[in-house]
Amino acid sequence: MKILFYDTKSYDKESFEDTLKAKGFTDITIEYTKSDLDPRTAALAEGFDAVCAFVSSDIGTQTLDILHEKGISLLLMRCAGFNNIDLDTATKYGIRIMRVPGYSPEAVAEHAMALALASNRRLYKAYNKVRENDFSLSGLMGFNFYEKTAGIIGTGKIGAAMCRICRGFGMKVIAYDVYQNESLKDFVEYVPLEKLLSDSDVISLHCPLMDSTYHIINIDTIRQMKDGVILVNTSRGALVKTDDLIEGIRMHKFAGVGLDVYEEETNNVFEDRSDEILEHSTTARLLSFPNVMITSHQGFFTREALGAIAETTLQNALDYMAGKESPNDVKNG
Repeated sequence: MKILFYDTKSYDKESFEDTLKAKGFTDITIEYTKSDLDPRTAALAEGFDAVCAFVSSDIGTQTLDILHEKGISLLLMRCAGFNNIDLDTATKYGIRIMRVPGYSPEAVAEHAMALALASNRRLYKAYNKVRENDFSLSGLMGFNFYEKTAGIIGTGKIGAAMCRICRGFGMKVIAYDVYQNESLKDFVEYVPLEKLLSDSDVISLHCPLMDSTYHIINIDTIRQMKDGVILVNTSRGALVKTDDLIEGIRMHKFAGVGLDVYEEETNNVFEDRSDEILEHSTTARLLSFPNVMITSHQGFFTREALGAIAETTLQNALDYMAGKESPNDVKNG
């Protein structure tokens, strides 16, 4: 099988090539391109059997039309999310979509807690103050997480890992999810969203982006939160309505906000450092607030997670070649 790997970063190529070698996947060859998958670049897939893409790729109707014309029958998503894919068109063309539903939930959950802690204890401000030879404690006060309430929205693999981390900090853990995770029943209390918002000192988002969760954090839900709450989002940017978040920050609702994803996110927003994008984006407006910490979608970025992504993606390709069903298949409807 020949796979065209879109939007290649050096660490992607290294992890996939290492996995190919270590696992002896001799039936698979990969060619890498720095271009992301979209209607302009889909034609590059001519002569390949499959393409490998990421959550930031534009896999709408136009892209799939071209991939179908080029004979692509397999779309490998090296991520969990797939809301960027026109599933109806993929189904029409018989293009099989396979993803990586869980690669290292602990990696993302640990980053979520890191954002919560850094926001709470103003670590970014403290670091900069000390670099300027200012050892004063002014503006650095936080609060103990011990015996506070953590509210986890979404308790899949990553949310469950975050629940366990919060429990380790001695926090009371409450959660909101349509489906309750039985593995958490001994120490997590499931509550309605309204109660989670009103009772939590730290709120962390770990749910998929769907119609029901789009802008789940908006001005109405923000007003239901405690004053001085910490909000963390390491899931999908559009879970939070950014303009409303900015209004909430100006209302002094938040002690801190930690974001690893953002509504305007594309794969090149921060890597390309476009002055125009940064100057006029709501993300840039968020960066102007001293109690907001933003990272560049790095929650997944650990050695263990990259290795797991590569291994699962390549195993998906092998299962496709063998005609096997897989729990990693993306089903339409």
